[in-house]
Amino acid sequence: MRVRAALLMGCMALFASSAPILAQTSSWSTETQPQQKARAKSRPMAKPEPKGPKALENKQSTDPVSKLAPGQADNNPLSKYLVPATGEDAAYIAFEQGQYLTALKLAEEAAKKNDPQAHTLIGRIYAEGLGVPKNEAVAAQWFARGAELGDIEAAFALGLMFAEGRGVEKDREAAGRMFEIAAAKGHPYANYNLGLLFLSGDGKPENPYRAALHIKYAAEKGVVAAQYDLAVLYQTGHGVEADAYQAALWMRKAAEQGLVDAEYDYAVMLLRGFGLNADVPKAVDYLRSAAEKGFPGAQNRLAHVLADNSRGQQNLVEAAKWRILARDAGLEDKVLDEMVAQLPEKDRLVAEQAAQDWRERAAMGILTQ
Repeated sequence: MRVRAALLMGCMALFASSAPILAQTSSWSTETQPQQKARAKSRPMAKPEPKGPKALENKQSTDPVSKLAPGQADNNPLSKYLVPATGEDAAYIAFEQGQYLTALKLAEEAAKKNDPQAHTLIGRIYAEGLGVPKNEAVAAQWFARGAELGDIEAAFALGLMFAEGRGVEKDREAAGRMFEIAAAKGHPYANYNLGLLFLSGDGKPENPYRAALHIKYAAEKGVVAAQYDLAVLYQTGHGVEADAYQAALWMRKAAEQGLVDAEYDYAVMLLRGFGLNADVPKAVDYLRSAAEKGFPGAQNRLAHVLADNSRGQQNLVEAAKWRILARDAGLEDKVLDEMVAQLPEKDRLVAEQAAQDWRERAAMGILTQ
């Protein structure tokens, strides 16, 4: 049971590439900086990180054993690394090893015996197109049956499909019912998404107080987007009593998990004296991390910090590098542009080359994560 539980807990990461409902980062955050309350109410449905093998882009079968004729298994170069797919977790073991056709066959056999999680596994295989043509409508049917049989991952999966209109007609109220089923059994992401529905009044009656309860539960379980949103709720006093300490605490937790919006916002909080005192020396580190990930606001703010010698960290060449990148992203700042223009030509060329080096790393997908 441990194998199948670990596999199915991450089954909904397959939707991570879908277009966001209202915004665009790891959860419901934006790269622009609108009003905090509005930003807390504009996030797409959250999906856990994948814990099973990822689908190949060409959607070809990756089942290295099931395609072999009898007696050929010993000739498979991967066979010595594979664990025999036997016992009640056979389908899940096969899936973890990339034997998708074998996993599908074994899961179908288990599904005939009304195994709830087998239905969820089949749904995932069809939703991702692993060894079979991708078919979200078929996936939704398997998830629906799994949910009927009591699997909370199936309910959560079906909720996401209703929320996004994938394989089924978009229906936020139906999504809310599915999330509620999974949330009642402690599913962190279902609680978070249910909170978002209550926050926006889309699929559930608008209720910021209940929204905050669900979001806080998810935040306490480590859902980084929920930690960020909870910080914003404490900042604005929306659904909770305004509390600067709690806002800083939860923003730091999200920043420590690498959420770029949180890194930037917490750095700004620290620079303005609203963060936790012990973290003040980390402000520039948080800014630099967000800037390295391509956040224009962080790049521009970091340029200001590095151009100012009041903190004893002045570095005009690096400041110019980040200003050049922020300017290219469309941010206006006449003060910094004047600073760059006044640099000696040698230093300006070094900054421009450093900016170009960053662009090349960005194009290659090797920025600091």
